[in-house]
Amino acid sequence: MVTIGCVSYLNARPLTDGLEAEPSLRVVSDVPSRLLGRLLAGEVEIALCPIIDYQTAPVELCIVPVGAIGSEGRTLTVRLFAGKPLSEVSRVAVDGDSRTSVALLQIVLRDLYGAVPQLEPLPAGPPPQQLPPGIDAVLLIGDKVVTAAPRLPYQLDLGEAWRLLTGLPFVFAAWLSPVSSGLGELPELLRRRRDRNRHRVRELAAAHAGAAGWPAALAEHYLGTLLRYDIGQRELKAITTFWSKCQEAGIIGELRPLRLYRHADLDEARVAVSQPTVASIRAGGSH
Repeated sequence: MVTIGCVSYLNARPLTDGLEAEPSLRVVSDVPSRLLGRLLAGEVEIALCPIIDYQTAPVELCIVPVGAIGSEGRTLTVRLFAGKPLSEVSRVAVDGDSRTSVALLQIVLRDLYGAVPQLEPLPAGPPPQQLPPGIDAVLLIGDKVVTAAPRLPYQLDLGEAWRLLTGLPFVFAAWLSPVSSGLGELPELLRRRRDRNRHRVRELAAAHAGAAGWPAALAEHYLGTLLRYDIGQRELKAITTFWSKCQEAGIIGELRPLRLYRHADLDEARVAVSQPTVASIRAGGSH
């Protein structure tokens, strides 16, 4: 029995739907920011973690390149809501569910708007419909962006902003595992599940949109058109570019090289990277 850590958001369904029925798996769900802790504690062998966790974890990890949550521009569910022009934002309340999104916010505000705001944690509970006193903007992620977003005059989709800044897709989360892990047939199982679910988008939207508070048609557009679930050459370049920009902004320190998990049964053509069993690609370099 292998235990895997997943997020319960709608956006993970194309990667995870059906895994709970696999007799060899146990699925644990949590918010993205807590999955790394479960991985480090040995509660799960692999987890769908925020991509920044690869650099900030106290142990070396590898990316298991059989699925990710990303976008080629607009995300719909990673957005900043502001009460003033973004260049004037000085204090932001941030949703702590994803450390990747908080880092991405700092990069796009700095590089596109010249703003370096003070960040404060957003209180637990439903998103505020009005900005708290002294707060200029709120960063929200996940299903609540669709179901309970505040109505404020200035908004920024972070995936769209990243595409404007770099011309690249963005990868928010990927399957991570310790470098010493022996995952057996699990990577191939996860890849097959992703490939099967990509043809079930309408079914997934119909089955899960209601519980997440989404209109079914919007959920289908979100899962089938806006989001991306593969890791190829452009996604790897996007990941390492993001890490480099995090380092430039002082968010993370010395960069680890990118390591990809390899297994004899993995179809390397699907990953679009030709490397040895553990691939090391220096962050920010060419691929």
